[in-house]
Amino acid sequence: MEHKCSSYNVKIANDKGAVIFKCPSCGKHEIVRSLQARQNAAQYKCPECGFVGPN
Repeated sequence: MEHKCSSYNVKIANDKGAVIFKCPSCGKHEIVRSLQARQNAAQYKCPECGFVGPN
């Protein structure tokens, strides 16, 4: 399965700083964060419950 960053929609296949985790609010949807998105604190939105992070 090909993972793409939830913020920037880029492939994270070779991104050593990328992380994948379940939504901290609902725990249902998988959030994918590239290193660049994490460093820039780029927002993501859970399509399941509407939670917006990283706030």
